[in-house]
Amino acid sequence: MKLSSPIAFALLICAIYGCQNTGVSELQEKAIVKEAAGEARQCVRSRQRQPVDWRNFKKPGDEVLKEQLTPLQYEVTQKEGTEPAFRNEYNANKAEGIYVDIVSGEPLFSSLDKYDSGTGWPSFTKPLEPGNIVTREDRGIFGTRTEVRSKHGDSHLGHVFTDGPAPTGLRYCMNSAALRFVPKDDLKEQGYGEYTKLFEKQ
Repeated sequence: MKLSSPIAFALLICAIYGCQNTGVSELQEKAIVKEAAGEARQCVRSRQRQPVDWRNFKKPGDEVLKEQLTPLQYEVTQKEGTEPAFRNEYNANKAEGIYVDIVSGEPLFSSLDKYDSGTGWPSFTKPLEPGNIVTREDRGIFGTRTEVRSKHGDSHLGHVFTDGPAPTGLRYCMNSAALRFVPKDDLKEQGYGEYTKLFEKQ
């Protein structure tokens, strides 16, 4: 989003001087922020509707990633951040489709393996493509956990725990900001046609 946009300009002024000095009311400020966020999401999604050759993905440099991702997506995937529980895009998503890496587009999880863990983050019992998942030990203030990353994008996705339901007993606790959801009806158009059979009624 360029600074020539009226929304971006208003946000910049608010950030520098404070909205009380610009004649923008609190309600107007919230409306501006909401519209700007929606505009950013639309821009990202429009770009990512094109078919993705994730098998030959080459991760771009940091500056390019900052331009391509929203600040939250960048913080989560590149700086191992964590988005707010419950206040994220896919926690309550019940639509059928697959979840891919926001950076590389590689397939990661299916809605068929998604369940409500009550934690506030989208959770899955297993990966759609185990070969696209990389795990490593994560030692931090919360103790030792198992971090989950994408193989091709090297994105931080979340963590996997052993308190999940049958049949795997695993809980892949992911950040919505690290994922992009591809509805089942859009799989072929976006280059994921091989997964349409997962959602065919038997």
